[in-house]
Amino acid sequence: MRMRKKKHLKERLDACSDIIIYDMDKYAGDIKSVFRSAKPLHMEIGCGKGRFITETAKLNPDVNFIAVEKNLNVLVLAAEKIKASGLTNVKFFAQDVNLLRGFETESRADIIYINFCDPWHKHSYRRRRLTHEQHLMIWEKLLVENGEIHFKTDNQKLFEFSLNSFSDYGMRLKNITLDLHNSDFEGNIMTEYEMLFSEKGQAIYRCEAIYR
Repeated sequence: MRMRKKKHLKERLDACSDIIIYDMDKYAGDIKSVFRSAKPLHMEIGCGKGRFITETAKLNPDVNFIAVEKNLNVLVLAAEKIKASGLTNVKFFAQDVNLLRGFETESRADIIYINFCDPWHKHSYRRRRLTHEQHLMIWEKLLVENGEIHFKTDNQKLFEFSLNSFSDYGMRLKNITLDLHNSDFEGNIMTEYEMLFSEKGQAIYRCEAIYR
């Protein structure tokens, strides 16, 4: 469902301009230079309204976070959460993730989070899935050696596709769960979508895939 344009969007984005980056090419070669402090870097691809990135950043003050989100109507909500929380270890790339395809950097992230991405149900659209080989090549360029993708979804078919995609790409899988909220996994932080799915009793699928 398309989100309505937020009232006073430009003014609200301007109020968060210190944490929103519209031209990521300024940081080509050194993505960590987005921040002044040389901390480990984690990224979230498609942050939505920002609950996950906000809560994760609160729990990990010694890590810097970049959240990528192209929809300005949801990005503004995430940015406002970060501003209201007083966090200084989160910034946003206001970009389509596909623009990262040509992005080159010597400094890299340790973890990329992909939460509840579009499953692109039609087989002909499978290349658009963020866990397809075409995107795994992008994430690999952004991650350190043995960098990790932490993936969550409510879609069983997408999860099965993703496990196969990770495996075919040569990645090592760990912490695979077919029912996250009824598993012994500790430290899960729910997104807005996840909270809704959880209330309906819907199973959440999660895994970690490691490049090698």
